[in-house]
Amino acid sequence: MVERRGEVAAGRNWPLILGFVVLAACWLGPLPAMSRTAFSAHMLLHLGVIALAAPLLAIGLARAGLRVDRLRHSSAAISLVFAAEMAVVWGWHAPSLHEAAALNVGAFVAQQVSFLAVGLGVWLFGFASDSRRGLAAAMFGFFLTFVHMTMLGVVLIMAPKLIYPAELCLGAFGFEQLDDQRFGGILMAAWSAVAYLGGAVVLGARLLAPEHEAKG
Repeated sequence: MVERRGEVAAGRNWPLILGFVVLAACWLGPLPAMSRTAFSAHMLLHLGVIALAAPLLAIGLARAGLRVDRLRHSSAAISLVFAAEMAVVWGWHAPSLHEAAALNVGAFVAQQVSFLAVGLGVWLFGFASDSRRGLAAAMFGFFLTFVHMTMLGVVLIMAPKLIYPAELCLGAFGFEQLDDQRFGGILMAAWSAVAYLGGAVVLGARLLAPEHEAKG
């Protein structure tokens, strides 16, 4: 009986398991090595951690019972987390920090850990919150995240020349250097639309659901 309950719990919490699988594939697969010389590979790694593994882990933790509504000063915490996410994403895509992460193992580890931390924080406020106030704040934060990540993607797409050192944009898929940088921008803009704009729509639907009408 206990064993069967464990199997049911594991089956119900498949997002948590899948999140760890995706994270392992991102960090233990070929992308870390490829990202040292290809910007598009870096972007696949970045988005895989922050916008694929992180939401799966957040959904899994929410299913396990974690709730961020119980935090004191949750409104301030939401603002802090979404501001930190923007600072981390834009900061690590500054040319000097991007180069440091590509060439230095310590900087690379710090980059990836910070991506996961802010990504998990953002998605937890989206999926581990039940109050109307929390859902509304998270929905607004998701929309702002979509906007700022799309803006960064557009900057990378529209740049007339390389923003990053040429040796970091050699291309992993047969692209020329500038096209490699632009493809990374396309990935960021497209993925942010699917993940964060889609997340905002899902949160809006939850906010309008009858069971949330009476919650503060």
